[in-house]
This record gives sequence, C-alpha cells and structure tokens, in this order.
Amino acid sequence: MQEPQLLLLDEPVAGMTDDETMRTAELFVSLAGQHSLVVVEHDMAFIKELGGLVTVLHEGSVLAEGDLDTVQNDERVIEVYLGR
Repeated sequence: MQEPQLLLLDEPVAGMTDDETMRTAELFVSLAGQHSLVVVEHDMAFIKELGGLVTVLHEGSVLAEGDLDTVQNDERVIEVYLGR
C-alpha cells in the first residue's frame, strides 16, 4: 500500500476464529502507533483487545464515548441496544 495515515476498517474480524481475531487485534494494536485506525465492529471481545476510545452511534449521532467499560455501562446505550 501507499503508507496510509488513516485505516478505515468495517467489521474486519467477521467470520474469523477466536485465534484469528486475537491475532488481528495484535496486528491492529501494533499499527496504531504508526496509523490512525477507525474500526466499526460488533465483537466486543475484539474491541476490548484494541483498547482506546469507543464511540457509540445511534441514528447518526454520538450516543456515548469513552473506554469500553464506560460505554457498555451507559444507560442510554443499554436502552437503545438492549431495550432495557
């Protein structure tokens, strides 16, 4: 590739085994020092491995932002995504 500064990744681990998912997380973490990464993903175990800032979108707007634990415990996120 042309040494991109920004990598946009849409569900990069869909269909992967757990081992492949963890190896991909390790690769992305190693790339984070050289590139900005934006990852759209529903696999929370994978997101936890990446660390960093998590942004939850709802209807085109930011609903919550912070580390994974913070957004997973946000009442608005729970209501919108789990219906509780």
